[in-house]
Formats: sequence, structure tokens, C-alpha cells
Amino acid sequence: MISVCLLGAGNVASHLFKALNNTENVTVVQWFNRDLKKISTDKNDVHITDNIDALKHADVYILAVSDDAIADLSTHLPFENRFVVHTSGSVNIYDMDKKNRRGVFYPLQTFSKNVPVTFKDVPICIEALDKNDLNTLKQLAESLGCSWYKINTEQRQTLHLSAVFVNNFTNQLYRIAHEISDAKSINFDILKPLILETARKVQETSPFMAQTGPAKRNDKKTIKKHLKLLENEQHKAIYELLTQSIKNTHGR
Repeated sequence: MISVCLLGAGNVASHLFKALNNTENVTVVQWFNRDLKKISTDKNDVHITDNIDALKHADVYILAVSDDAIADLSTHLPFENRFVVHTSGSVNIYDMDKKNRRGVFYPLQTFSKNVPVTFKDVPICIEALDKNDLNTLKQLAESLGCSWYKINTEQRQTLHLSAVFVNNFTNQLYRIAHEISDAKSINFDILKPLILETARKVQETSPFMAQTGPAKRNDKKTIKKHLKLLENEQHKAIYELLTQSIKNTHGR
């Protein structure tokens, strides 16, 4: 049985608590947040506190807080030589205070507050400076039913950058498409099967092989029509940039 103390109350912390609290081999012994109101709804399921000096003993302390808060929070922990991990994709493992044993438990997924997440489908990137601590993180990931990957800080930061492209930037393109279609009273739902098929296709083949469309085939007439339809100059610039990128990739 792995005992966990969770610190933070954002999207990652909230989803992580639900997953850990429903895991047989893990016990969440305490949940800390400076604003107790944010975690008060779970007070019947776990001991909650806003007093950092009252943290209970645990096998792992998970700092599920914003990137900017990780280093400062790690320095204020009222103990030494315990195992402390953060959940960030971009923060260096060495940014945490060296008074404790350090590690990373990074769930690579997008978390929205009221959108359920099936944790067994979430890959966990783990890193630790001590071999025994690494084994603890492996066990923690496996207890959640997750696939885990031993990833160092440089790899994790690169993975996080890649994640921004496939998630955040792609979602922004969805938003632009929604704005364009909505302007002509077109139901965005019509595009949803295409969105799903695009995501499904890269499960079976590489993004390079999956690419289709006017830019790949260098259909200048269609590209010209699309640019004429775009009224927003920023949207037009994005279209031109991505079109040129696809052309460069496929030698057009």
C-alpha cells in the first residue's frame, strides 16, 4: 500500500485525487491546499488541511500545483529526506528543493475541471533520482492502471512541447473552424466525424502518411479560393503558414 499526500487543487490535482482515491493499492492520507474551500467538498473522503506545517507522513508527496509554484512550495515543506514529486511537463526535477528526494509524476493528458478522465488511458512519465523512488512511481502508475514511461527532464520538456502542438494548437484550430462555420450558420457538429477520423487515423499510421488536402497535392486553385473566403487576416496568415509547412514537408 502506497500512502500519498496531495498538494494543490487545480485540474490535475482534482482528477488525480479521484483516481487515487478509487485505487485499491493507494491511500490518500491527506490533501493540502492554501484555500481550504477549494477542496472542502471532499472532506468526508480525505483529511484536508491548509496548514503546511501539519502535513502527515506519506510515501509520496505529490505537488500538483502551477509550474511557478513548484519550487517555492518545495522549499516550504516542513520536513527533509522524504519523497516529493511534481506533475509538470516543463519544470526541471532539480528546480525542487534538494532537502527532499525528488521525482516527477507527469500525467500526459489534457484536464478540464468538469470533464471526466479515464486514468487507465493516461500515460504517466516518471523520473526519480533514486532507484527505489523510481520503483515507487512505477507501482503508483500501475496501481492506476496506467502505462508508464521512464523519461528524463529534457525528454519530458520536449514531450510537453509536442503535446502543445497536438492538443493546445489543434484545439485552437478547432476554435477557428468553429468561428468560420458559425459565421455562415453552419452546425459545427458536421465536422466532428472528421475530427474523430483524423485522430483515429494517426493511431494506425504516421501523421506524414495520413496527410491529405489541397496543400499536399498543391491544389493552387482551391488554396486561392480558401484564402479569398477568409475575412480574418490572422486566420489567413495561419492558413498560409500551415499550407506552406505542408508543402515543405511533402516536397511541393
